[in-house]
Amino acid sequence: MTSSQSFHISDVLVVGSGLAGLSLALRLADNARVTLLAKGDLTQSSSLYAQGGVAAVLNSEDSFQSHTEDTLKAGAGLCHRDAVEFSVKNGPAAIQWLIDQGVGFTRETGSDGKSHYHLTREGGHAQRRVIHAADATGKAIETTLAARVRAHPNIQIREHTIAVDLLTRRKLGQTGENRCLGLYALDKQSGRVEVFSSRFVALATGGASKVYLYTSNPDTSTGDGVAMAWRAGCRVANMEFVQFHPTCLYHPQARTFLISEAVRGEGGRLLLPDGKPFMHEHDPRAELASRDIVARAIDYEMKRRGLDCVYLDISHKPADFVRAHFPTIYARCKEYGIDMTRQPIPVVPAAHYTCGGVMTDLRARTDLAGLYAVGECAFTGLHGANRLASNSLLECAVFAAAAADEIRAQLALAPAAAMDLPAWDESRVSDPDELVVISHNWDELRHFMWDYVGIVRTNKRLERAQHRVKLLRDEIHDYYRNFRINSDLIELRNLTQVADLIIRSAQARHESRGLHYSRDYPQLASRATDTVLMPE
Repeated sequence: MTSSQSFHISDVLVVGSGLAGLSLALRLADNARVTLLAKGDLTQSSSLYAQGGVAAVLNSEDSFQSHTEDTLKAGAGLCHRDAVEFSVKNGPAAIQWLIDQGVGFTRETGSDGKSHYHLTREGGHAQRRVIHAADATGKAIETTLAARVRAHPNIQIREHTIAVDLLTRRKLGQTGENRCLGLYALDKQSGRVEVFSSRFVALATGGASKVYLYTSNPDTSTGDGVAMAWRAGCRVANMEFVQFHPTCLYHPQARTFLISEAVRGEGGRLLLPDGKPFMHEHDPRAELASRDIVARAIDYEMKRRGLDCVYLDISHKPADFVRAHFPTIYARCKEYGIDMTRQPIPVVPAAHYTCGGVMTDLRARTDLAGLYAVGECAFTGLHGANRLASNSLLECAVFAAAAADEIRAQLALAPAAAMDLPAWDESRVSDPDELVVISHNWDELRHFMWDYVGIVRTNKRLERAQHRVKLLRDEIHDYYRNFRINSDLIELRNLTQVADLIIRSAQARHESRGLHYSRDYPQLASRATDTVLMPE
């Protein structure tokens, strides 16, 4: 056993501090000792930057059937109906739990003179069903839940701590059923790798959009959970379906600022530089088409015409309306000299959401006993080949509740936390000689993934990407084995693993469906099947 300073024991170890991680920790903390790892500040996650809101059936004009059918349609035949119905039916209760925690969703006075929660409509939705906190829903949720997490005596928070790898019985050469026993994690401030032993581990690490050159997500989206689970022997599925958000602000100082789906939902129009609209030429729903169609249309127009960007215009709406509905977007655009009440916003598509991930059931259980996955890092079957707008936060909230129920039921049955986990061995490594190798490989990876495995793909591009990623993985493996690790190396190692999974999944799909569009296979296959990768 390691020294007490670097050995930590808990009932439940939650990795990640977005909506999924924070809500799971809170739901379990009254019944278990919970440790929560955040690789940055507690609120630093993709959830923090979510603008639009949470999709759920919250008024009498809407229905579970309508929300289900909209989700199935967006998913292009690959959604698992049981996962969709489970998510939709449990949505209202998940929203009520957030309200009970104190999340201040936007209200309005209805025609009856009473105050109601304001519901907006986004692309792909037949009804107004997206509950939100102005245009900064994620911030409202994250700050509210983070305050509650900090106040709970049963939750130990470890900020600036990044998971390295999962510990399992099989990895340690133990007999019996393979089980997750905990993990190694790097304290980024001390530079020391510590051991976290736990009866249950829940991955809530978010997606992997940082594998691409342009992304709307923060630096936390490096595929850590998917890569760790894969190395621990879990299956992953549908990694080829990467959602590119159609409208990221095009500005040299704002490469990751998202222009919410709700701008189009409230009447925003996409225009060419000469002011001509073009979405009606690509889909009868025009600006309200699903994200994959809108992103591909923008990509097509940009490449066909040699454009750096297109424009999103809502200046035809009253200025007070725009400022009231989109205060965060308005303020940020103003910082860059763009007044969205008077002029269009320059936008480009950017990697936004990973629809595939670690395979789980409806109780968030993975293939490995004791290991759960919740949120964007998980593949539940909800999103299929394309995520419907604002179903992401819904999935986080609903499956955090499901995971909490399952873990709570297993607390009396699961073995005690292991006390004999080995310390991290640094006896045969040295300090890195040239850190430039990491930054160079990071840049190379993100560039070739953007060029070869982006919105539109070909066999030749995927072959090139596969060749490049193999060389990178070999080089990074040698670096990881011989030098003392840091957070950049951990993330780069995970991203190259996830890039390999994305490429292999894309090569295995011989059709165009949802977010995966191949020029070599432009037709839709007659049978919809998931791409399931089995660990070696």
